[in-house]
Amino acid sequence: MITTEAAFARYERLRPMLPQAQFPEASRTGQTLEDTKDDYDAYILDAFGVLNRGETPIPGAVERIARLRADGKRLVVLTNAASYTRSGVLAKYHRLGFDFSLNEVVSSRDVAFAHLPNVHGVWAAITDGEDDLSDLPPGHYVADLLAQPGLLNTAAGFLFLSAARWSEEDNARLGRALHTHARPVIVANPDIVAPRDDGLSLEPGWYAQDIASVCGLSLFGKPYWNAFEAALQRLPGIPRHRIAMVGDTLHTDVLGGAAAGLGTILIQKHGLFRGLSPVPFIESSGIQPDWLIEST
Repeated sequence: MITTEAAFARYERLRPMLPQAQFPEASRTGQTLEDTKDDYDAYILDAFGVLNRGETPIPGAVERIARLRADGKRLVVLTNAASYTRSGVLAKYHRLGFDFSLNEVVSSRDVAFAHLPNVHGVWAAITDGEDDLSDLPPGHYVADLLAQPGLLNTAAGFLFLSAARWSEEDNARLGRALHTHARPVIVANPDIVAPRDDGLSLEPGWYAQDIASVCGLSLFGKPYWNAFEAALQRLPGIPRHRIAMVGDTLHTDVLGGAAAGLGTILIQKHGLFRGLSPVPFIESSGIQPDWLIEST
């Protein structure tokens, strides 16, 4: 586990790799998404810190989403969680009480798999150990890197989906292997941390920053345009300024949403800034959301 301050500092080190965006001079403030609904016709929703924290739904989030839908708002979940197939993500949110449809869910995993380059050989996957990768596009072959460490030297490329079983030592070995023999590295979750029931967990983006010093990376998910492009395809006909990206982080949700031309809403109570005021972090980074609200 890691602190918010350390995660924020890590994100700031990444700024040269992140999209550029313009921000409002100040944020409007409110309690919930209900206070923002006159400004937006659609919401792109982050998952962790907005809908859930770990395996627990955010208090009131199920009811809030139902009310937004009843008010005619269009909804899309855009998640950087890359350990689930899209149907697996949907099943999780149904278990938590949400009523999203399959077309309303976009994961960074979907986006990464849609852009996989052709390689001659096997992809070495870094996963949580339970991922069956059944949704890998035809013609691509994959094996578990931690189960077959020899793949460090023989794999045609690497798929970084989860850091649940990964360590700094593993990352150092991967870096050395890439330094010796450069190969494609696909990072399907650029998040540095994720809010869990008991704190912040390290995610693939934390480790990818060190790998980037050795070789080039292909990153898929927020804050990068590839993720927002996939989400916006679900919201045809709605002007971008009438769509809000709702999230709990400045560098992925707010920065990415603003770079995509969307409105931005930062939720401060349940995610990265749980127990803290985000204002000093906003002032330090200059990443200013359009709205700053307490909870979903």
